[in-house]
This record gives sequence, C-alpha cells and structure tokens, in this order.
Amino acid sequence: MSDTHVYHPHEKRNRIMSIVGAASGNLVEWFDFYIYAAFAIYFTHALTAPDMSDSTKAIYVWGVFAASFFMRPIGSWLFGRIGDKYGRKRSMIISISLMAVSSFLFACLPTYEQVGMAAPFCLLAVRLLQGLSVGGEYGTVATYMSEVALKGQRGFYSSFQYVTLAGGQLLASLLGVIMLALMSKEELMNGGWRIPFIIGGVVAILSFFARRHLKETLSENDSQKEGSGSLKELLTNNWRTFLLVVGYTSAGSLCFYVITVYSKTYITSLGFEDRTVGYMMTIALFVFMCAQPLFGMLADRIGRRASMMTFSITCAIFIYPVMVILMPQFSGSAFIVTLLLIFLMLMLSFYTSISGLVKAEMFPPHIRALGVGFAYAVGNAIFGGSAPAVALKFKDLGHENTFFIYVVVMLIICLFCSMQLPKQPKYLHHDV
Repeated sequence: MSDTHVYHPHEKRNRIMSIVGAASGNLVEWFDFYIYAAFAIYFTHALTAPDMSDSTKAIYVWGVFAASFFMRPIGSWLFGRIGDKYGRKRSMIISISLMAVSSFLFACLPTYEQVGMAAPFCLLAVRLLQGLSVGGEYGTVATYMSEVALKGQRGFYSSFQYVTLAGGQLLASLLGVIMLALMSKEELMNGGWRIPFIIGGVVAILSFFARRHLKETLSENDSQKEGSGSLKELLTNNWRTFLLVVGYTSAGSLCFYVITVYSKTYITSLGFEDRTVGYMMTIALFVFMCAQPLFGMLADRIGRRASMMTFSITCAIFIYPVMVILMPQFSGSAFIVTLLLIFLMLMLSFYTSISGLVKAEMFPPHIRALGVGFAYAVGNAIFGGSAPAVALKFKDLGHENTFFIYVVVMLIICLFCSMQLPKQPKYLHHDV
C-alpha cells in the first residue's frame, strides 16, 4: 500500500499546516453542531409545549435533530458545487460563516412562554440552518484534507478529520460537565443553555479568520472541466460509485450516532446521574479521538478495504451483546460501562479514521467535493441522524432491543459494500 514521495521540507510544513487549519475549522463546526445533543435536555422544556408528555417532548427534540440531517444533502450539493467549481477554500469559509450565524441565532431563540407554538418552529428553522452548514462541511473538508495529505500517509493525516469531529463532540460534552459544575440543573434549564451557543458562535468567527489563510488544492483545469461540481455528472457517469459510497456510509453513520450520541440517552436510562454520564461520555470520546490517528496509520498498512471490512464484522458481532446484555448487566458500575463504550468506539474507529479518505479516493477531482459530501449526506440523513429518534420510538413501543437488530442488518450490508472496494485507490493515488 506504500505510495512513497519525497517532499521538500517547506512543502511538507505547508501541507501539515493546511491540515491543521482545515481540521481546526472542522472541530468548530462539529462543536457547534453537537452542543445541541449535549444540552438538549436543558432547552427541551423551554422550547416545547408544557402540556406535552416528557417522551413526546424528547421525540420532538430528537426529531428536530434528525430533521437537520435532511438539510445535509442540500448543503452538500450547494457547498460541493462551490468546492468543485470555485475552490475548496471558498466553500469552507462560507460554511463556517453560516455556522457562526446560526449559533448566535440559536442562543437568541424565543421560549414557548414568550411566543407559543412559534418556539418549536423557530428551533426547527435554526437547526436546519446548522444542518445546511455541516452538510457542506464534511465533503469539502474530507476532500481538502485527502488532497493535501502526504502520500503514503493519507490514512494517518486524513484521520484528523474525525479527530476534530470527535473533538467537537468531546468539547461539547466537556462543556456540559463544566456548566453542570458551575450552574445547577435548574439554572441551565432557565436560560443557561444559551451560553454554549454563544461560545460556539464566537469560536466559529475565529475559525473564519484561520481559514482565510488556507492553500487552495483545486486546480484551474479541474474547476473548468465540463460537469465540474454538477449533480448530473455525478449521478450519470458515477452513479455506481455514488451508490456504493452511500451503502457503506449508511451503516457507518448509523453506528457512529448510536455509539457516540444515542448511547448518552441509553446509559442515562440505566440509572446513572446526568453528571456521571457526562464524565463517562467525555472519557470515552477522549479515547476515541486519540485513537483515530492510530487506526489511520493501520489503514495505511493494511489497506482501506481491510479496515472497512474489519469495522463491519466486529461491530456486527459485538454491538448487540454489548448494548443489550452487558451494559444493563453492569449498570451498577460506571467504570465497566465506560470501558464497554470505549470498546465499541474502538471498533467504530476502523471506519471513522478513514471515512472521508475512502470516499474521496472513489471520485475524480472535478466532482470530488460534491461526490463525497452528497453521498455522505444522503446516507447520514436517512440512517445516521435518525438513529436517536428511531431508537426512542422503538423504546416507546417497548421494543428497544429490536433497534439494535436493525443496526446489525445495516452492518451486514456495509460488509458487502466494503468487499466491493478496490484494493488500490481509484483516484488520489497519483493525481495530487
């Protein structure tokens, strides 16, 4: 799998700095996006009707979380077209600007007490803006980082997309822990939940200035090709690749949101206090974040196909017994449940560490940002973002365990898709 290339020290330094610049912006985007999940239990009562049952409120709030994912295909199309036609850098600058605006708007949301039924609709509208922004972020950043990464080490360097993605989740979770230490639960529910969104808006502005100094990777020749950034070009001449990427993205995204997002609600239902669950998630996400470069290096050695197949097989075997049998059995021990959560996150890392790269290597440069982003967004919208809401609906019907069977079925589909991956990258092997 080696793809050796000798770099001038100055070029090597510039490429690494570009990775850092793109990754830092990615961290901010996902931090802002995941603040919603970390603080949902605190703003739910303020933005929903008081006569709704607690389960109905939770389903609505997580339904809004899922709805934001349906803006991702639109965002990925819009920003993917900009990235393939006008440059990766311009696309990333616009997406981080939109996230800054939507974060400040979230902090200013009126409560149900102030505007009645308009409150939950305002929540939905602002969340859809965030979904639009993140929809454009993933494809362009995955494309950019895979293009500037050092040859022969693309798995390692591209893994920093999920280092920062997990880092965004980690910071959101850590902020939740800090806020609970500084404020009571009642204070958070009475307006304290707005503070994290203000912080998110401020750091997004800082990231905007950092991204202005990034080096562009899209060549003028690729930007001017016929069909550059065109959805018609993607779905007409690259539809088989598109469907394959959607296939393995669907299971990967589903597992990601089950293990890193829904698990917080699931563990809370086992009887742990909110603060304890915050500590558990923060520790697990920190290990998950640190593991990404290691699994990226492993993928550089064993190949993307082997890593993807390992993810599919191991998660299909372990996710049901760990979530359904072992976690409830050890519900009296936060330490053991945290270790089980870390175990699942490590299995997930075979996928997440190379997630963006394995998509980018499948598409030619003139439709790469669009192909990566749109395929990811479609799979994510249908299977990933819906995971918490679907799981809660299964639980509400008294069949929570059936949800994990559905996850296993999707992983089996992912295995068959992973087996279709080429042993050598189709693109990005020599074109950058």
